[in-house]
Formats: sequence, structure tokens, C-alpha cells
Amino acid sequence: MTKIIGIGNAIVDVICEVEENFLRDNNLTKSTMKLVDELEFKKLLSKLKIKETVSGGSVANSIVGLSQLGNDVGFIGKINDDQLGSKYQEGLTKENVKYFYSKKKEQLPTGTCLILITPDAERTMCTFLGIAGQINENDLNLEAIKNSELLFLEGYLWDEGDPKKAFEKAIKYSNKSAMSLSDLFCVERHKKHFLDLAKNKLDIIFANEQEVKSLTNLNRFEDVIEFCKKLKKLFVKGSVAINKDDVQSLQSQKGLVLKDLTGAGDLFASGFLHGLINKLSIKECLEKGTEMSSKIIQIFGARL
Repeated sequence: MTKIIGIGNAIVDVICEVEENFLRDNNLTKSTMKLVDELEFKKLLSKLKIKETVSGGSVANSIVGLSQLGNDVGFIGKINDDQLGSKYQEGLTKENVKYFYSKKKEQLPTGTCLILITPDAERTMCTFLGIAGQINENDLNLEAIKNSELLFLEGYLWDEGDPKKAFEKAIKYSNKSAMSLSDLFCVERHKKHFLDLAKNKLDIIFANEQEVKSLTNLNRFEDVIEFCKKLKKLFVKGSVAINKDDVQSLQSQKGLVLKDLTGAGDLFASGFLHGLINKLSIKECLEKGTEMSSKIIQIFGARL
């Protein structure tokens, strides 16, 4: 039985280092993810020097982290039968992740994400989703979902139409479901749906402070905690875990040399979920999550 199966955007990350003024000159909001079309993506890329190209995608990064911790895991994500699609699949296979998707020729190319790293190690992303955002119910491997202990979804992938139907079907067939809210703009676009998922369908929710405050329309974190307690779910915000009425927190590690914050949340989730499926306490889950995120922010890229 696969421990965890992830469903997310199958995206190839293109990592570039930039100065602050590049963001300003191109009207980009620091530390967020902006969806762009193919034309804008190529225009931005033409001004940059590529540092590294790696298989990525938020939940895929978490799944790779879980595999590196010795767990039996799988992933579903839509790619095209093109050069980037082959590179993407190779990246998962190399990391011992079972890929429950058969690529075929599509009208749109494999998705790509431009990750812009500023000198303060913050990352700003411009994503051309390509075929990744067109996932539908027929792309799901229901047997793999039913035979896994936990399903892990990413908010980035949620959209009206086919992706929404795919999400809902996957949750219906899962034994337990978790989701990352992914990004502030993502929450603001889908707030009503995300609230419904959090209240009625998901078992575990991952979010950062910006995302959870937006979701709940609350400014004080004390009020957010009370709101999450009432949900009676496991709500994980960075180094704080609200498990029904129990609230556990952990201090973040000090003295780390930050290089790139890409993947910090993804690897935190992998460490936390590793603890959860291996029956560790919530405190130990937080410790494992912090350990994984501390490692990733000291290197470039979102995979160890």
C-alpha cells in the first residue's frame, strides 16, 4: 500500500537569480506566484540567465521529500509527451516516486515555472501552467488513490471546471485527505471553495500566516487559532499545529544561512506528513517538518 499519493501541478522549475529592481521593472509582487501565458513567460525568460532547471511543482516536491525519508509514495500530475515532460518524469523516477500517469501528445506543452531568487533569498514565481492545469477526472488513477493511506493535494491546482471535479473525485475515493493552500492570491481567488473544503472535506490543511488570515478574514493570530479549533481538523500553519483543541508550536531554527526559500513550505509538509504516517507525536511531526525546511532553504532549488 502506497503511504501517500500526491496530486499537483507537474511543473518544470527554471531557477534564476535576480536583483530587486527586476521584480519592480516587471510589475511582480515579491514572494507570490503569478500565472502568465506562454508569451509573457518567454519574454521574462529572454532577459534572464538560467541557474538551474529541475522537476518541480509544490506537492511533487513534498512527495519527493517523503520518498527521500524512506516512504513509499506516488504522484499524479499532467505532462505532455515532449522534452520537458520526459525530463519531469525522469526526475520523479530518479527519486523513487511512483508516477501514476501515462503521458501522451497534448495541444499544450508541459508546465514551466520561473523561480526568481532575490539577494534576500525570497522567491517570486511566474508560472505558465501549460497542460498541468488541465487535469481532469480521467487523469486520476483511482486504484492508486484508494490504495494509499493519505491523499495530498495542492491549492495551486484548484480551478473551476475539470480540475475542481478531479479534486472532488479524488477526495471522495481517498482514505484521508490533506491540502496545501499554496499561495495568498490562490486563497483570495478561491476563498469560498477553500473554506468549504476545509470545513467539510479535508482532514489536514497546510497554510502560511498570510494564507490562513485571508481564508478566515481574521487579522489576529489568536482569533485564527480559535477558528481552526472549531473546524475540528488538523490545521498546520508553519511551526504551529492546531489539532482539534490541542495547539502545539515550535521555535524555528536560528543561525541558518539562507540561500533560497523555494520549497520551504513543500519540504516542511513532507517532514510533517512523514511523522504523521509513521505515528509520531504532533510535536515530533513539527520537528521533522522544521528539520526538512531548514535543510532546503540553505541550498538552491526545492529538492534536497
